[in-house]
Amino acid sequence: MGNLGASLRVVDAGVSPTPTAPADPASQLSPHRERVVDATLVCLARHGTLKTTVDDIARQAGLSRATVYRAFPGGRDEVLAAVVDTEMARLFSALGVRLGEARDLTEALVAGIVEASSRIRDHAALGFLVAHEPEMVLGHLAFDESDRLLATASRFTAPFLARWMSPAEAGRVAEWATRIVLSYAIAPSEHTDLTDPMQATRLVETFVMPGIRALNASGSHPPIDITPFGLRSEPSTGTPSPASSIRGPALADQDRLATAGPSTDHPEGDRS
Repeated sequence: MGNLGASLRVVDAGVSPTPTAPADPASQLSPHRERVVDATLVCLARHGTLKTTVDDIARQAGLSRATVYRAFPGGRDEVLAAVVDTEMARLFSALGVRLGEARDLTEALVAGIVEASSRIRDHAALGFLVAHEPEMVLGHLAFDESDRLLATASRFTAPFLARWMSPAEAGRVAEWATRIVLSYAIAPSEHTDLTDPMQATRLVETFVMPGIRALNASGSHPPIDITPFGLRSEPSTGTPSPASSIRGPALADQDRLATAGPSTDHPEGDRS
């Protein structure tokens, strides 16, 4: 299962900084690849990774075992890696359509959040893995693995948001929106359903947009850095920050804010 774990890391280089969805890996090299990937998704939704075999995949795809191996010489691990790559490409493709159709920033944020949240919720294979093999999924949505996912999603989404803000702000907001989706996906709330456009709109208008307006009002536009947090260096030592690699991305953000000093957006005199 090591190859599946590696593929879940979502390599940064696989996504262009321009708003173009990655190519669907299942459409390349063999006419049977997409058929095998889709069959594997059905098998994973039924049995998970531990009980899914190449024979199961071949039977579901209506192909011979030899044909599956010709399309994926690396066998089951290569098939599972292709499933992850393909589903990520499909997600980004759908997000690109929704974001490209948006007429303003609020609409873009709501559309992206709803699309991503709905695809995560309705993904049968992912749902089975979360319920029965959580270590295969949740372990890759925390710490350094989530850093890679945040960086990848931010680089893809930011150019769409840059229609309404500077590139630096767009990168920051894209990362923020991705964090919101991941947070609610990992720990769903009975009070907020981000697959519901009305609830997503309320969250964006209540919390996200005021933060963006405050950022604009501050007149400060620091360059965005979406290098995986676990790979960032401490200014004094040049070595990876233990807080970044151990405490995770959210707490690492708090550490950076703390070391940056008091915020100029909220002077002491404005506090109630």
